[in-house]
Amino acid sequence: MDMNTFSAYAYFGLTVFLTVFLYAYIYHLYKKRKSADGIDYEEYANMALDDDLTDTPVSVNDKDKEK
Repeated sequence: MDMNTFSAYAYFGLTVFLTVFLYAYIYHLYKKRKSADGIDYEEYANMALDDDLTDTPVSVNDKDKEK
């Protein structure tokens, strides 16, 4: 087996591994969100855009709940 053949097999194997890893991670996030105690990551998606002092917070702190 020469270097080009080995490189092609390694590239194919890495591509398959990364694809499976990506789908497993997406499934993990989906399953975590569906559970009752999961964090909804879409709430945090706009944190970079809504970062002014006058914007509403993404989640309420425990200190704010006590008031």
